[in-house]
Amino acid sequence: MRHAVAAGVQGPEPSFGRLRTQPRGEPACRQADARGVPSQNPYSNGIGRSLPRSDRLPQPRFARMKQGPQQLGGLIVGNAMQDKLRTLEERFEGLEREMARPEVAADYLRLQALARERASIAAVVSLSRALRKVDEQLADARNLLAGEGDADLAALAREELAALEPERDRLERDLRLALLPADPHDERDVIVEIRAGTGGEEASLFAADLFRMYARYAEAKRWPVEVLSTSDSEKGGFKEIVCAVHGRGAYSRLKYESGVHRVQRVPVTEAQGRIHTSTATVAVLPEADEVEVEVDEKDLRTEIFHSGGAGGQNVNKVATAVRITHLPTGIVVQCQDERSQLKNRVKALGVLRARLLQRKREEQEAQTAESRRSQVGSGERAEKIRTYNYPQDRVTDHRVGYTRHGLPAFLDGDIDAVVDAVATADQAERLEASLA
Repeated sequence: MRHAVAAGVQGPEPSFGRLRTQPRGEPACRQADARGVPSQNPYSNGIGRSLPRSDRLPQPRFARMKQGPQQLGGLIVGNAMQDKLRTLEERFEGLEREMARPEVAADYLRLQALARERASIAAVVSLSRALRKVDEQLADARNLLAGEGDADLAALAREELAALEPERDRLERDLRLALLPADPHDERDVIVEIRAGTGGEEASLFAADLFRMYARYAEAKRWPVEVLSTSDSEKGGFKEIVCAVHGRGAYSRLKYESGVHRVQRVPVTEAQGRIHTSTATVAVLPEADEVEVEVDEKDLRTEIFHSGGAGGQNVNKVATAVRITHLPTGIVVQCQDERSQLKNRVKALGVLRARLLQRKREEQEAQTAESRRSQVGSGERAEKIRTYNYPQDRVTDHRVGYTRHGLPAFLDGDIDAVVDAVATADQAERLEASLA
């Protein structure tokens, strides 16, 4: 079978009927707690819990937060942070001097490397300088207020303090966020694996809806999508589909989609109109470079077989599908999308390297922080990160208590708002951990 999806190519239509769309002018989302009661705090429902595992697939996890990120101001910059900021500013100034030298300006590769390093610390240096300036202004205002001068000057000093103190809190919080270590894989392409979970044929149809949702999201971002392997169901869904999404920053956005997705709707297979609950699991893996994951040919067992499905005489007469087993770990990958055995093998090895890299990352995380180990669970209904409720035209992300309406638009790829909410919660948790 040969599938090809690129930016601008439509996938299978989702299996929902005509649903109410979001009226113009109505808020795009609302927050709800665990009982469905609206709440002003987007984190009032707490953050997700640890899930039992069936296989090593990634899912970002978040500890229960006592306050939202907007309440983390008023923090004190410690000596260690001051030393780090001073070092970064000295390096920034040194880079600017180095880039201004004529011999460096004539060396394009050297200049490019220095420019990248400068850009990587420019935001931190800018925030640090702005914070220092605000601290100086605060000190002047406090000295003026402490003196026995003119009453009008004292009133102006109080007004200045009232304006500068919130600004300092904001700058300090932004600075701490900028100093958080970035995920080294955020800029990479990704491998997305979607599998039907609990629910039989309906779960396979839901897996197809999720694939279409991510394909449309990638299309909006101008990220090409390449289908690597599929296992079709009888009703047109997917028991499993594996695809690659190519685009800068793809992993930084899609990594929050890992986990169990739950759907509540009347399936096309239901004759009596009853609502069913089904699940599908999503795993998002950063693509691994060959130099990062070394695969020894002696550790591989390769099997060649005939592709299934449509494809003409080539699939029936020529064995082009490839199945590779990594003997040390037992990981099995297969690819039959291409008409060439060599191309299928290259794609299968790419998926294998991504899974090996993910396993390596999980082992490292298990040694350093058990609470942040990535798991997707067994695909049971209770192990959800997100619920798609068709009768109520509602999507709820249970990790951050985020709820929005307008399900058709969401399944058409409009998922940035929920990704932003989960990413913000992740940043807030890491910021809170950095203060501990």
